[in-house]
Amino acid sequence: MISSYKRQKKVMVAVDCIILGFDNEELKILLIQRDFEPEIGKWSLMGGFLQENETLDDSAERVLHRLTGLKNVYMEQLHSFSELNRDPVERTISVAYYALINIADHDDELIKKHSANWFSLKEIPDLIFDHNQMLEMTIRHLQHKISIEPVGFELLPEKFTMRQLQKLYEAILGQDIDKRNFIKKINALDILTKLDQKDMSSSKKGSFLYAFNKEKYDARTSFNFQVNV
Repeated sequence: MISSYKRQKKVMVAVDCIILGFDNEELKILLIQRDFEPEIGKWSLMGGFLQENETLDDSAERVLHRLTGLKNVYMEQLHSFSELNRDPVERTISVAYYALINIADHDDELIKKHSANWFSLKEIPDLIFDHNQMLEMTIRHLQHKISIEPVGFELLPEKFTMRQLQKLYEAILGQDIDKRNFIKKINALDILTKLDQKDMSSSKKGSFLYAFNKEKYDARTSFNFQVNV
């Protein structure tokens, strides 16, 4: 049995992280400029190889922390990419994860160290290997999730306006949403806490601030969240 293991050719396993953030207007992705061959100088997702003492989740969390300085953020395994020639150097299987973070929380110095930059989803450069495919799959996944349950609160500040939440959903869907219907649907879910504070930056009257109520969210057993565009 042991000899059977030894006869097998080794295959590399990598993790690639699709790191998404929101700046109150646009959904953005964090990319790094590759500093080694192949494809040196081109833009890439942040990734790394699985180490012997790691699970896939451990590896993804390490990669994310190395670039952003953040821990305990929302991260989900997306898909495994195993095309034979996806990496021109070695036979490599990549397991993609996506992470949702508040742009304001990341470590700016770490990002500069890795020659990283935030890109609007409307201005994505050509990425190495199959990284564009990974990003496209992530957006489709989020668009599906957003049609059946509320998502994305990790992308917002702790206190946010209803307009900021709507702008986030519009950024994910890539189209405008009917404001009245959106507010009605969100309020019906009863997962937000309306605060006494207002954001006075948008108008003299100001806009009420809200906070995500995780306890109410976790207590729900199902959601019906279809919004009209």
